[in-house]
Amino acid sequence: MTKRELKEVLQRDLERYEGKAPSLKDRLVNNEGWFVYHLIKHIRYMEYHICNKGAWHKLAYFGHWYCYKRLSMRLHITIYPGTIDTGFRIYHVGGFTHIGPDCRIGKNCTIVSGVVFGHKYENSMDEKVVVGDNCYFGVGVKVIGSVRIGNNVTIGANAVVTHDIPDNAVVGGVPAKIIKIKSKKNVNKYKYGGVPQRESSISTQ
Repeated sequence: MTKRELKEVLQRDLERYEGKAPSLKDRLVNNEGWFVYHLIKHIRYMEYHICNKGAWHKLAYFGHWYCYKRLSMRLHITIYPGTIDTGFRIYHVGGFTHIGPDCRIGKNCTIVSGVVFGHKYENSMDEKVVVGDNCYFGVGVKVIGSVRIGNNVTIGANAVVTHDIPDNAVVGGVPAKIIKIKSKKNVNKYKYGGVPQRESSISTQ
């Protein structure tokens, strides 16, 4: 990853915040959006420095790793570098959120608190979760085992996904079942899988 590519990635992430980064005011009032935004930002810098050689990059990597770990422990969010594509956003914190090292999350995906992507069995290292673009995961969703989730998928709160999900599906339940397939009109109506085109400002999160 080059500096130019890093800048483009950060810009796409920023678009999920209406193009405006959380301010010092957000930090002073302990707005959760400030912490989540900087958590993801440190992950991006970790990805950049790990792709480049040299003592400076190693030192910078550990600096961002340290900041990431502090935020991770505060928010109870674990995300491994290289697992999330651009435009990723987390709404609200609380509970435990985990994206394992074998996961690949597509562009412009949104998750709410308590979402876990993990293995079905202990030491099942060959299990991978692959998520398409513009997907939305409601609060408490669990994605377990080797699962492929298509593009423009919306998964309802507390669903447990253990099988593949096709494009444009709306899913819910335990175990998760397809409730309906979105029409082209509905797919275009909603951005980022389940969030309406007009998103709320970060200061309201």
